[in-house]
Amino acid sequence: MVDHVLSAGPPMTALQHRHAPDPGFYALLLGATFLMGSSFIAGKILLSQGVPAILLVGWRFLVAATATLPLLLASRKPLARVLWPAGMHWRHVPVVAAIGLLQTAAVMGLLFVGMRTIPAAAAAILLFSNPIWVALLGRLILHERLGAVRLGGLVLGMAGVALAIGPGALLQGQRAALAGELCCLGSALCWAAATTLNKRAALPIGGLALNFWQMLVGSLVLLALAHAGGERWPAGFTLADWGWFAWLAIPASAGSFGLWFVALRRGGATHASGWLFLAPLFAVLLSFVVLHTTLAPSQWLGGAAIAGGLWLVNRAPRAGSPPAAA
Repeated sequence: MVDHVLSAGPPMTALQHRHAPDPGFYALLLGATFLMGSSFIAGKILLSQGVPAILLVGWRFLVAATATLPLLLASRKPLARVLWPAGMHWRHVPVVAAIGLLQTAAVMGLLFVGMRTIPAAAAAILLFSNPIWVALLGRLILHERLGAVRLGGLVLGMAGVALAIGPGALLQGQRAALAGELCCLGSALCWAAATTLNKRAALPIGGLALNFWQMLVGSLVLLALAHAGGERWPAGFTLADWGWFAWLAIPASAGSFGLWFVALRRGGATHASGWLFLAPLFAVLLSFVVLHTTLAPSQWLGGAAIAGGLWLVNRAPRAGSPPAAA
């Protein structure tokens, strides 16, 4: 979801391009990516308590969409004008719905289904390979030129994904783990597809408002699927479990998006995007501290390669594009 805020952000001004962001910008980035990383831990804990994946994601983003409304009201504009700004037409509704289906329903549904059988840290690494696939789809669909540095980042990131998945699970007969890894990789691909669709559509709506709509649409679809599948909350859900759900839905979802949005406003998308690799890094560290799990050596190496590739893809300007383009 952060990619919609990223791609919908305003162009950097010449002043932003000349001067480095202030220290508060980096504090916002740390807060946003820490909260993003913590969502994997909270989600894994709730899945281990027997909460069905689709039901969990549906309620998570319905609550998160509701919690986003105060952030939209902070703009001091009428809420209706923020959610449906001038320039929006009914022909944009199918595009927003498609983004919601891809970004929330497909991305988060596949992610949480995958997390049932693989560690939260591995899921985070695979999901945040998304910018690698965005660059690839941008070349194939939007015909964006890739400079040498971005192309190197793309290759490095794809090699990292191969290492993060690896043949170990298949060779050891751990087909459930392999299926989980493929679900999380599919989640990253759906995220990239949603981002590419958003870029191509160039919707006349702010990033935070678009996040509200796509969370609302995706959550309603997921809740309908959960109801059709007969999913129910497990019996004996404790106060601690509700605390983890509250953390997942509000600080780790609405809170992280809000901080990320403010960071984009203060530092620009070009500066912010290069730090997105901190989210899976926080997920790895929190997994070790809270869940007492760690990664295999090949997954550590793959995660490092993905982080390096992500950094190169986001930091290097597109060939033939102005360096200040956000």
